Amino acid sequence: MPTSRVLLWGGVAAVAGGAVLCVLGWYGISGERFAERQLPYLASCTVPGAALIVAGAVWVAGALLVAGSAGGDRAPTPATLLGEPEAETDPPPSSTAPPVRVPGGTLAHRPDCPLVAGRADAEPAGEAELDPCPVCEPWPR
Repeated sequence: MPTSRVLLWGGVAAVAGGAVLCVLGWYGISGERFAERQLPYLASCTVPGAALIVAGAVWVAGALLVAGSAGGDRAPTPATLLGEPEAETDPPPSSTAPPVRVPGGTLAHRPDCPLVAGRADAEPAGEAELDPCPVCEPWPR
């Protein structure tokens, strides 16, 4: 995990430095009228700045890959690489009552699904061929 943090912070620093160089290059180029006087700004600021942005993006992606290969079945996020706690995800609704649907809808929902809970127009799904709701997953896979 320390390697991924070094890659992540190095990538962030490279992207920030590249952005600063690109802005400086743009500012220098914008003050020159002739192309031959713009070339030094292009060569010394803009091109290296763009290269730093690309390198920083590769380092950040590498940090995510290193942290992802360290274990676990989920890809890490930048927040987890920085040591911030992950937000708890709510489990899907767990009602065992028969599925319901909204009139004209194409999805079957559990009655306590947040997408249909409290809706007066929800009706039993019956034998209609409906796709399962991706939020509440009314049928086992």
